Amino acid sequence: MRQTSKLIARPRLMNQVLQFLDEAPVTVLLGARQTGKTTLAQMVADIFEKRNRTEVHRFDLERAASRAALSTPEITLESLSGLVIIDEIQRIPQLFETLRPLADRAETPARFLVLGSASPGLVRGISESLAGRSLFLQVPGFAIDELSADAQNSLWVRGGFPRSWLASSDGASRRWREAFIAAFLERDIPQLGIRVSSETLRRFWIMLAHYHGQKWNASELARSLGASPKTALYYRDILAGGYMLRVLPPWFENLKKRQVKSPKIYIRDSGLLHMLLGITDMNTLRSHPRYGASWEGFALEQVLAITGSDNAYFWSTQRGAELDLLIFRNGMRWGFEFKCSDAPSITKSMHIALDDLCLKKLFVVYPGKERYWLHKKIEVLPLADCINPNVA
Repeated sequence: MRQTSKLIARPRLMNQVLQFLDEAPVTVLLGARQTGKTTLAQMVADIFEKRNRTEVHRFDLERAASRAALSTPEITLESLSGLVIIDEIQRIPQLFETLRPLADRAETPARFLVLGSASPGLVRGISESLAGRSLFLQVPGFAIDELSADAQNSLWVRGGFPRSWLASSDGASRRWREAFIAAFLERDIPQLGIRVSSETLRRFWIMLAHYHGQKWNASELARSLGASPKTALYYRDILAGGYMLRVLPPWFENLKKRQVKSPKIYIRDSGLLHMLLGITDMNTLRSHPRYGASWEGFALEQVLAITGSDNAYFWSTQRGAELDLLIFRNGMRWGFEFKCSDAPSITKSMHIALDDLCLKKLFVVYPGKERYWLHKKIEVLPLADCINPNVA
């Protein structure tokens, strides 16, 4: 029997949010719908309320009553103290302007925890109104360190959206993901003021699923779509802005080698990737041509859930040397390769990346359970070991 959502604590994220609330007047949780931001905020609120012996005020802007209460936001919010949670703030983006003077008050009687689906409008509002006043945290779906040790395959197949992973059957999980995709295209995108045909964007999304883990090629995708490269880029940015798509930037430096300068693209949630590719279970995944690419994207997202993506890149040369993930952390460079094989071995590309990029260490992440060394600086790791924050 699966765990219920109430029993799945998210201590890593909760501790981060609590730390941010101590450090800044406004904490902003960004991420796709249904990744558990509201549940996480409730868990944080319970701890914050007991720890500080103060009130918690909640406004869910999906509800008409909360929208009415904030029709005069200055009056409503200025008198509040303690913790103020504002959910789905993209429904009233003007609230960012209201939060600026409240965040600047010397006595800071209230801390604000703001939740919202990522969107270009949301990001602009924050950058214009809350610069220097807020801290940001991306909230992904479940990560493997938040679940039991044997959950790796189910998390890989179903993805990390809580309702997808917690579904009572594979069929129920697929139906939820299909409904999620439809709601995102037909409701969420229009609510952000974006006027794009839902069928066109769905077709583009499916096309990107087949390019998952590959370098971005606007011209090729545009030809397949029957549109211009500029339009393909616009559609890409819509999906990336909604946290459906990861655009991983390239790293390049003066190495006297021709290096790739186009980003790589990934469908961020493996369950949505499989839905778009028609993959129903682990058996069909193993026989699918995108099996290796699926593992690469899944493992990459799991690592970035721990390390963050602010200093994350991939590296590639025109002659074929490549590194799936390069992370700058604690003044050092850490490399990651994601191999979907039973026993990964060392490659020429690994040696080149290790030397050219001056890596502190290179981790080869695979679905197996054994941990072993290929080289004094190259270690093969199971995914569960790799996402331990003490590894890097």
